Amino acid sequence: MTAVDVVRESARAGRMVFFEESARDGAQAKTLMTAAFRVRLAREQGAMFGTDGPRHVVFAAGFPSVCAQEFEATRQVALETQESVSPSAICRGTVPDVRLALSAVRGAAHARVMVIVAASEATARALVHRGAREALAGGLDVVKEAVHLADGIAVDVCLVDAPRADPALVAEYAGALTAQGAGTIVLADTVGDLLPGQTHKLFQQVAVDAGPDSVLVSHLHNDLGLGLANTLAALESGVRVAACSWLGMAERSGMVATEQLLFLLAHDPVKAARVLGAGCAPWWTAPDLTRLPGIARMVSDETGVPLTVTTPIVGTGVATISTGTPFTHPETFQPYDPQSHLGLSPTVVLTHLASQRVLRAVAERLGYELNPGQTRTALAWVKDRAYRLGQAVVADPDFAAYLDGLTTDTADATASAPTPTPESAPAPAPAPAPAPAPAP
Repeated sequence: MTAVDVVRESARAGRMVFFEESARDGAQAKTLMTAAFRVRLAREQGAMFGTDGPRHVVFAAGFPSVCAQEFEATRQVALETQESVSPSAICRGTVPDVRLALSAVRGAAHARVMVIVAASEATARALVHRGAREALAGGLDVVKEAVHLADGIAVDVCLVDAPRADPALVAEYAGALTAQGAGTIVLADTVGDLLPGQTHKLFQQVAVDAGPDSVLVSHLHNDLGLGLANTLAALESGVRVAACSWLGMAERSGMVATEQLLFLLAHDPVKAARVLGAGCAPWWTAPDLTRLPGIARMVSDETGVPLTVTTPIVGTGVATISTGTPFTHPETFQPYDPQSHLGLSPTVVLTHLASQRVLRAVAERLGYELNPGQTRTALAWVKDRAYRLGQAVVADPDFAAYLDGLTTDTADATASAPTPTPESAPAPAPAPAPAPAPAP
């Protein structure tokens, strides 16, 4: 059976495809997504692109050879998300592993398997106890068998540790694997130590030498904090399929975060053009970025990986204001509008840096209208409390409790003040005597 490989089709048309790794490589971040959650995540991610989800998202559903439970989870994802994403099963470069992976996704629309093959001398010796050329030749034989057995399932190949391999050898086998029917060729920076310039050169060189039929995929780790920068360098060289993971979850220090890469390429066409080239058209259907914060919170809740105040795009600090000038001129102090792009309404947070305007805004949000004297008193309390407790943020319930006391005390003081009475009021001054009448 011949099936259209929508991922190859998208990449060759210049559209972006995200190879989502949070359920698979993310497990090496010491997380475990249940089968039901993987289904939910795949559906949510695909829904960002409407009916074009399968053309924009490959979802690595799992590694079936890990155990029977992982096989079943992978199969459930494949069968229940096939209309939302292109589901993929990952396997080692052996025929038994390939057969198992194929059986995990068989029957699902847009199904794929990814075969892992060592590319460098170091990884070839560690994984298959051979030299790099022998390992690649063996991988080619396995891929030939995989394509033969696939019956319409797309077969991708991941070349492990490609940056430390001989680039000519990588290109040679990228071309050979494509000629044997591989859908895409993943170049994995397995140890995460590339610099952006090296990344650009590697993908550009392999693309030229492998030939125009090869579709390359970037899979770049974040050990030096360069996962996003290196992925952008790969995209600048012409790559259109990029591996990523929600919240950056992956082995060791992780990999490029899905939410960061997707937002950067989709929120501003000018920025996208700087990465992908002038006249780029990266979407069949542009993604709904307002879904990003919700999906990120969902992943955080499932895995226990926290969203911090400094997490880009989806962190707790996004769309918050705590100081005076950003409060009065927010457009001057933010790179994008969180409301229009992410659906996040601005929130004013009360800290020791607050101005009177910031404090009054928080008070009004909580239902209190303060006069100038109350504002000054409350501001002094906020700053004293912050330094006394060593905590910058005053939580809304704590501030509301303080304001209850402040406004009650003020009201009581006003009510108990003496009111002037007629008896205590000063007597009016006597009227002046009338002038004497003139003489006749």
